[in-house]
Amino acid sequence: MDSKPKTAQPNEGEGNRTAAREYNKDTRKFTESGQVEAKAREAQRAVDGPEAQELKRAEAEGRRHSHGEDPALKK
Repeated sequence: MDSKPKTAQPNEGEGNRTAAREYNKDTRKFTESGQVEAKAREAQRAVDGPEAQELKRAEAEGRRHSHGEDPALKK
């Protein structure tokens, strides 16, 4: 008997096409929804508003767990 748990979606490894397809579909749906400008303004208010400190703390926490920038981005 196989002791590995069965999952609804098999592991596709790096370059998961199913996840990429879902992301692209959802991104397209959002951009076509007409909400992009409103969400951009909402994000700008958050960055400039009272929750700015909380956002900066969250970013700093994320950076502490990061392995740094991808050197390929600086080419």
